[in-house]
Amino acid sequence: MNPQPTEPAGPAHRPRPLCEYALLADGERGALLGPDGSLVWLCVPGWDAPAVLCELIGGAGAFQVAPEDAWHVPGGCYRDGSLIWTTRWTLAPGVVECRDALAVPADPHRAVVLRRVRAASGPARAVVRLRVRGDYGSGPPLRPRRTGPDVWEAAHGGLRMRLTGVTTAEVTADGELRARLALPEGESHDLVLELSDRPLGAPPSAARAWRRTLRHWDRAVPDCTALPAARDARTAYAVLTGLTSPRTGAMVAAATTSLPEHAGGARDYDYRYAWLRDQCYAGLAVAAHGPHPLTDAAVRVATERVLADGPALRPAYRTDGGPVPDERSLPLRAYPGAADRVGNRAGRQFQLDTFGEVLELLAAAARQDRLDGDGVRAAGTAADALAAHWRRPDAGLWELTPAWWTHSRLAAVCGLRAAAEDIEVPAADDWRRLADTILDETRRRCVHPSGRWQRAADDARPDAALLRPLASASWPRPDGAPMLGATRRAVERELTADGFVHRFRRPGRTLGDLEGAFLLCGFLMAAACRVEGRPVAAARWFERTRSAAGPAGLFAEEYDVFQRRLRGNLPQAFVHALLLENAVRLPRDAGPDGEE
Repeated sequence: MNPQPTEPAGPAHRPRPLCEYALLADGERGALLGPDGSLVWLCVPGWDAPAVLCELIGGAGAFQVAPEDAWHVPGGCYRDGSLIWTTRWTLAPGVVECRDALAVPADPHRAVVLRRVRAASGPARAVVRLRVRGDYGSGPPLRPRRTGPDVWEAAHGGLRMRLTGVTTAEVTADGELRARLALPEGESHDLVLELSDRPLGAPPSAARAWRRTLRHWDRAVPDCTALPAARDARTAYAVLTGLTSPRTGAMVAAATTSLPEHAGGARDYDYRYAWLRDQCYAGLAVAAHGPHPLTDAAVRVATERVLADGPALRPAYRTDGGPVPDERSLPLRAYPGAADRVGNRAGRQFQLDTFGEVLELLAAAARQDRLDGDGVRAAGTAADALAAHWRRPDAGLWELTPAWWTHSRLAAVCGLRAAAEDIEVPAADDWRRLADTILDETRRRCVHPSGRWQRAADDARPDAALLRPLASASWPRPDGAPMLGATRRAVERELTADGFVHRFRRPGRTLGDLEGAFLLCGFLMAAACRVEGRPVAAARWFERTRSAAGPAGLFAEEYDVFQRRLRGNLPQAFVHALLLENAVRLPRDAGPDGEE
């Protein structure tokens, strides 16, 4: 390796379609990596802390390693069952690779970025660009200075940085470090970047950090070879693991903020918080495959939050259990088509369905004999909250204006039935009676004249969210089967386009006008068809929805059917959870398809 000073490596990172980014994550924070070798999103020390690399949303800060020759074709893939990504650039004279990861086990105060450059075919010449600025790029630049033969350090306020692996570099006036690497064929070279809000200790050994990281991922993700889409199922496990804090067990809904659901629209949100509903979806999906620490983590978080807050349960929390901050805007250029926002008003909402999802999760844990006394008490608290508040209008799954949403009541019914069946408590019969009471009143108020469920007591439209409780194992059958079929057919007839499913239709608007198809809803359609006894249709919806993933196998919340692009924050945890659950359950069904 022969590092040399270099001229500027070219313009800063240009925004890419979301499907082109890969995720690196260690449970405490996540980074997005573009095909140009630039890490353009990373928050330190934790998920919702201010970003220190944020070129993704128009701020300052990135860490790039890329071939010097711009005439190349990028590609890449994850190491199976991990969030270790290798970018592979094919050049006219050879191939350059860079393997990237956030080191694990994670330190809650220090992010460690591992980057290993390799001359895979022919000699390699690569450029390095590092620029770190705190507070979403608005803080003063950190100007690295050499403190050892190949060590560069900088600090400002509470932010500290250290780069190991570069002997000679140029540092510009705005604090950007630039260098070149030259490697003979077959050789590799390690770069290690540390970012922390605490004093840095001794630099880590790159070789040891890589060994520990590889070992961690080998243990974290189970074998999925018996499942359809086995590689995607393992990627889903890895994504859910990477988004889950090993300290608290809380799983963030996504790694990013302010990525647009519709160009120029107002739906640009911050999803770097732990939604209880989403975590319940993940815990239930993993439980369907077998006992796993991800389900235990979800149960622990749900139990702690329900026991702490009772009927005042919030739908979302910070990963340490604190409240989600209010929304505010950032003075950045933003990802194209978006407006930068951090914080989320959903943290103050009342969402009734969350109590039902918590009960289903706790019931699943009880079936696996993994529910302790605190979990049983949490189930009682959640059931009491439903008894007291099920008549109350709520914001619902889609976090809209409070109304008497049908989905919320049906989710409560399923949760109460599951808990009564699987959690041995004296109150089980009371929970069954409460479920019947809620269901009877919901039938009275929310059944459409055609015989299907409608969105709300005062809204006759279909809603794809209704497929979630109707496909639950706790939904009453066989009496509920006709309602499932009628509702599913209405969703397919009115809310689908080119094989993808939208949430609901907005008055006076065509599908896809204001938002993309919701990938969660596509997997819900697959689950509904499976429960109806239509496995071929279920497989078709599953595969069509699965096709929306980018090259990294990651899903955002939405998919623009017409432009074939991902929309919204990346990666969206609950989409990966529903992919996994469908992959687990689809092979277990047999029998005629039943399609007309």
